Amino acid sequence: MPTPQSVAFYTLGCKLNFSETSAIGRQFEEKGFQKIPFEAGADLYVINTCSVTDHADRKCRKVVQQALKHNPEAFVAIVGCYAQLKPQEIAAIPGVSAVLGAAEKFMLVDILADFQKPAAGQPGAVHASPISEATEFVAAHSFGDRTRTFMKVQDGCDYSCSFCTIPLARGGSRSGSVASVIARVEKLAETGVKEIVLTGVNLGDFGLQGPERERREDFTQLVQALDAVAGIRRFRISSCEPNLLTDEILTTVAASARFMPHFHIPLQSGSDKILGLMRRRYKRALYAQRVARIKELMPHACIGVDVIVGFPGETDADFLDTYNFLNELPISYLHVFPYSERADTLAPTLPGRVQDRVRHERTTQLRSLSEKKKRFFYEEHLGLETEVLFEDDVTNGQMEGFTPNYIRVAAKYDPLLVGEMKPLRLTAVNAFGLMEAEEMGILV
Repeated sequence: MPTPQSVAFYTLGCKLNFSETSAIGRQFEEKGFQKIPFEAGADLYVINTCSVTDHADRKCRKVVQQALKHNPEAFVAIVGCYAQLKPQEIAAIPGVSAVLGAAEKFMLVDILADFQKPAAGQPGAVHASPISEATEFVAAHSFGDRTRTFMKVQDGCDYSCSFCTIPLARGGSRSGSVASVIARVEKLAETGVKEIVLTGVNLGDFGLQGPERERREDFTQLVQALDAVAGIRRFRISSCEPNLLTDEILTTVAASARFMPHFHIPLQSGSDKILGLMRRRYKRALYAQRVARIKELMPHACIGVDVIVGFPGETDADFLDTYNFLNELPISYLHVFPYSERADTLAPTLPGRVQDRVRHERTTQLRSLSEKKKRFFYEEHLGLETEVLFEDDVTNGQMEGFTPNYIRVAAKYDPLLVGEMKPLRLTAVNAFGLMEAEEMGILV
């Protein structure tokens, strides 16, 4: 095909994927490509996939189909976790031109330099090394896509949770250095970025560096160093395992004017029995201690929780343990996932499969609890005077922003507010579950 001139991207999955898509996009722009909207009919489409959420195959196929509707002659490249796990299956999807694994995705522009599509009826080209070869840490961050910047500071995972494919899709834990992160943050500060969200697969395991992945630094050192960087108004920690969320980190955040009082801490189950079957590295008592310590240091802190329901062996009593445990904790919201079988993991071989209907019922119950927790958390803060950083997404004439402790605030659209910090007083929770606010008695 003629050398493509335009490129469009689609990202499935986590904030880490968004940071990597943005980094790949900048590589294309440096090579002279024009980055255009997905629906604009690009010459080249890059789809960054996820393996954590359900139906990765179906979602990938659907995005490929949509890309080809916009340009039937487009070159379609697939990267991401699903691409590493199932490269041959993806290559066989009609319309896929190339599949790149974890070790190759950041070399996409060079590997696919001629962008030759496969012959009619032939599968796409596969460039996917064994995951053991994904040993280099490649820095990435989003920029220009959202008001907040997602900065990848760690990749991969050395844990062996029985339900998870991430180590198979991304390889072992690895990071850049504290100094390299600081340098990247200082450059972003010069562009006017106001908030950076630190992302990683196992963020709290930051510090394994070099070809041998030696433990040279740790996450506490990174947080303390970033707290001293001028120019960035806000930092957030995207997610951190409870066993790695040390008291040093909590006290640093509590004393910081830059790190926001917002934590997302994976739990997965409130039953010690199920946590053992999941091969998690903590028990519920430690989790409760972490939550209590956060609230002791930062009473207004927002705490989000990941939970998996319907894991093999989870009885009604085990689920009730989880429900009651979460109900009693001073948390702010839940991300609830029904357990989904993943190939090449231990969990599907465990006895006690939970019926899909039961998984759905338990998911519904915990999502209802999440809504109650979130509303209670919002209502606790009515009357609070705080700063809101407004996003650039607009829906039906409304824009949204976030307080330091991650309360979502709705306001009438004003282009002058985009990317700006606005001091406001929180006044009411509206019918959509969003906070409303006022400035000197005038509704925003």
